Amino acid sequence: MVETEVLTANATEPCAKASLIVVSNRLPFILIRNSKTGKLERKASAGGLVTAVCPVVIRGNGLWVGWAGIHLDDPYEPIPESNPDDQTPTAGLKSGQVVSVNINPKIFDSYYNGCCNKIFWPLFHSMPGRATFGADHWNDYITVNKHFASRTIEALEKCLSKSNGHDKNAPIVWIHDYHLMLAANWIREEAEEKKLPCRLAFFLHIPFPPWDIFRLFPWSDEILQGMLGCDLVGFHIQDYCLNFVDCCQRNLGCRVDRNNLLVEHGGRTVRIRPLPIGIPYERFVKLAQKAPNVLKTSEQQTILGVDRLDYTKGLVHRLMAFEVLLEKYPQHKEKVSLLQISVPSRTDVKEYKELKEEVDQLIGRINGRFTTANWAPIRYIYDYVGQDELAALYRDAAICLVTPLRDGMNLVAKEFVACQINDVPGVLIISPFAGAGEMMHEALLSNPYEVHQAAEIIHRALTMPEDERILRMSRLRRREAECDVSHWMRCFLKAMGTLEMDDVGTTTMQPVTVDDFDDYLLKYIGYNHKLALLLDYDGTLAPIAPHPDLAILSPEIRNVLFKLSNHSDVYVAIISGRNVDNVKKMVGIDGITYAGNHGLEILHPDGSKFVHPMPIAFEDKVSGLLKALQDSVCRDGAWVENKGALLTFHYRETPNQLRPAMIEKARGLIEKYGFRATEAHCALEARPPVPWNKGRASIYILRTSFGVDWSERIKIIYVGDDLTDEDAMVALKGMARTFRVTSSDIVKTAADHRLPSTDSVYTLLKWVERHFMGRKARANSLTYRNPRVDGVRTQMSLEIASNSNNIDVENV
Repeated sequence: MVETEVLTANATEPCAKASLIVVSNRLPFILIRNSKTGKLERKASAGGLVTAVCPVVIRGNGLWVGWAGIHLDDPYEPIPESNPDDQTPTAGLKSGQVVSVNINPKIFDSYYNGCCNKIFWPLFHSMPGRATFGADHWNDYITVNKHFASRTIEALEKCLSKSNGHDKNAPIVWIHDYHLMLAANWIREEAEEKKLPCRLAFFLHIPFPPWDIFRLFPWSDEILQGMLGCDLVGFHIQDYCLNFVDCCQRNLGCRVDRNNLLVEHGGRTVRIRPLPIGIPYERFVKLAQKAPNVLKTSEQQTILGVDRLDYTKGLVHRLMAFEVLLEKYPQHKEKVSLLQISVPSRTDVKEYKELKEEVDQLIGRINGRFTTANWAPIRYIYDYVGQDELAALYRDAAICLVTPLRDGMNLVAKEFVACQINDVPGVLIISPFAGAGEMMHEALLSNPYEVHQAAEIIHRALTMPEDERILRMSRLRRREAECDVSHWMRCFLKAMGTLEMDDVGTTTMQPVTVDDFDDYLLKYIGYNHKLALLLDYDGTLAPIAPHPDLAILSPEIRNVLFKLSNHSDVYVAIISGRNVDNVKKMVGIDGITYAGNHGLEILHPDGSKFVHPMPIAFEDKVSGLLKALQDSVCRDGAWVENKGALLTFHYRETPNQLRPAMIEKARGLIEKYGFRATEAHCALEARPPVPWNKGRASIYILRTSFGVDWSERIKIIYVGDDLTDEDAMVALKGMARTFRVTSSDIVKTAADHRLPSTDSVYTLLKWVERHFMGRKARANSLTYRNPRVDGVRTQMSLEIASNSNNIDVENV
């Protein structure tokens, strides 16, 4: 949309029941420094977001967090108040309601131009070939998002201190657009830590791409989880919502509800909602009524195009379609002209310079080919256009071409409709690849990629009967008048539950049911295959507890495991970070395989045992490291668990503010003694430097139990909850169905699916029980029978001493 000055909001603006904190890349105004006085001054920004949201922030005594458009040497330099003559919607926004974000200019440039504009802009507009992926830009994007999150927490504290706890409704933090897709998680994390009540929402103003495009981004999981840190995620149209839900399911393995647009993540239900933005309709009507004539009042018809000069807008395709029109329908020569307004954009970027040259050359060629003494087919304005002139052009144009290759919404189409106040209105031609094309059904749809068909549609519009023009435009105007920008704001507040009206639709995911696993597993397992069930213990079969001894297996899970372990077609193995004797004691079921210390020790049902060779030097180091950790960091609730081959430093009971320094010191000691420090649930594990993990152990178990062709004989399910389980999920990728149990907001996983809790693991086990109970079970005996085939030993009786080299376990 061409930037224009905004007017005062009318009295129909919605009002929220809770304070609103808006977080956007830019503040609703920019700051400029007066060259004479050296003082900062405000200059109002334009756009529907400012027009709709700013009055709600002002009336609700909310806050706005953003960059002021200028890099200040002194980040604490006060924000000036608005000019007394200012009549824009930002005029009432006091400096005390503004939280300015000031960032190092070099980092900001990398974040904004390098990541947002060179990666997200082309990728989200389904043009991955134009994206330039760079880790440095991504890291700066993370840095800036963290800084915005920190400033937002300050704003939240300020907002809550104003209310002094009297507001019944928690403040709404509303984050906007692709610049800040990670911020929500850090805001939520710190708000929960500081016990600051709030509700989080996100709105994306550009398209959200389909999965096959989005997955190209190397850090796509982090983006999804950043957005899912909110309670509500809004997009312009239903298609973008479905794309997002699909990515959450396929990328993250989240459980989703497509009918009600819900995603389960981090133990929460996130609502996904289509919230199509509108324009300040009445404002454009008034502008059109007052604007002077700027087009010649002759028989010549004007086709209008208004766009930012950007490769997503389809300007080259539009010009080519107009050229084909003049070729096929010469009767339009000297009677029709194209007025193309291109607003300069990113003029220092190579791609945009090349686009301008291509557009200039194409216009020159078409004009050179068709121009006559009294007529030029194309008038081209490469500049900003004032609001009055723009309204007049909208009003008097015969056709408006809105034909982007991809666009989030495109408000030019809506502005054109609002300004169509003449008795004989114009015709809107719109691309189906613009969000507005999904709702403006009475407009003529034109695929910009089909140049010849686009020319036919322009011809149809030029020759459309007057009564059809009136009918189509009247319906368009009625809809845009109803669905204006204030309506968009009301829909958002309703979706957040902060208006005096009932919400509609289901807003929470139903608990995981046994039937849910039909979608995940039925086709994979089928009715003829045997199943190997590989399970972690802590956080998977038993909830995480303050102390390992308190992580007790529920009777229900023990019962279903007992039944499955006695079924001839089900093989059960539990692979834990505990030592093998402890995990067997906690489960207490014979007839299954136990693996302890992340697979360094494996105990088979027949009593045979495998112990991975341990370098002799590390046997002595374990006791030394144990003493060092106990002397240095075992305080304030922290303690060390001795697992024999491993040590685990637990800090679950340690206050949050003391953890970082304590963890860093423990990590240093672990690495000093030559062990590897591995993150676990509120714990740090000291693991010996041997190339063995749950992944290698899982394959070893499957190979020794089912033979070298195990992957062809059985189906496999692996369920785990932490980083150590990721090794198994990676190792079994493509050969198993894997599940990650997680209630955390940011977890990158190789698992196929996510489960919210140990309760859902129980549901999974019940599905397995139900599925296999129809098959013939073996006799009621706890005696283990190894399901091996010809050529494979029936029993393994092997104990490997720590210094043994008899078996090449590295090739297992």
